[in-house]
Amino acid sequence: MRVLVVQNYQNTGLGQVGRALEEAGVEVDLRQPYLDEILPNDDSDHDALVILGGDQNALADDTHPYLPELARLTKRFGDADKAVLGICLGSQLVARGHGAENLLGRPAEFGWHEVTGTVEAKSDPVLSAVPQKFPIFHWHSDTFTLPEGAVHLASSHMTRNQAFRIGRAVYGIQFHFEADTKLVDEWRHVFHDQIKNLNPDWLANYGTYLERDGAAADAAGRALARAWVALI
Repeated sequence: MRVLVVQNYQNTGLGQVGRALEEAGVEVDLRQPYLDEILPNDDSDHDALVILGGDQNALADDTHPYLPELARLTKRFGDADKAVLGICLGSQLVARGHGAENLLGRPAEFGWHEVTGTVEAKSDPVLSAVPQKFPIFHWHSDTFTLPEGAVHLASSHMTRNQAFRIGRAVYGIQFHFEADTKLVDEWRHVFHDQIKNLNPDWLANYGTYLERDGAAADAAGRALARAWVALI
C-alpha cells in the first residue's frame, strides 16, 4: 500500500498516524507543497490520502495557490472509494473539496479538551474505537459547515463540527488526534512564541494539563489512527 501524505507547515509530523501506517507496512509518499513540491494530478498512484494541519486557512489561495487543487484531490480519492484523512486544516480542505463552507477567524480552541461523539459515532468504523467522551489536543480557530451527505461524528464545547465522514472512508477530523504527548511537547518548544501570544496560561500550567489528559489523549489518538489505517 502507498499513501500520499501532504504536509502544509513546518514541524507538523504524522505522529500517531505515522506509527499506525508503519505498523501496517504502508509506504508513505510525503509531499510538501508549501515548499513548492508538486502534488499528483489524481489518485492513480496511491491507495489513500492524508492531509495534515497548517497555520494558513483553507481559503488562503493567494499565498498558497496549491490549496484549490488539494481540496479537489480529496474528492478524487473519495470518488475512487479510497480512504482520505484530513486533520485540522486538512479537515477544512476536505470540507471545501466537498462543497461545504469554510468559516474563518473564530475564537481559538487550544490545548487538551474533551470531544463528544454523536450517536452515529457509535457505529462508525473509526470513532467507535474510542469512548463517547475523550480528551484530545486542539489548535485551531477556523471551522466549516458539514458537506452535503456527511455523517456528523463529534463535537466539542467550542466547535460543533469536530469530525465527519463522507461515504465509506473519507474523514475530516478537526482535532489533532495525531498529536500525542511527544509531538505536543515538541510543538510547545518549536512554537513557543506563538503559544505564548495565544495562551500564556497554558504554558505556565502545562504540567498540570499533561498529567490530567495526556495519557487518555494518547490512547484515544492511537486507537483512532489504527482504526482509520484499517480502512485503507
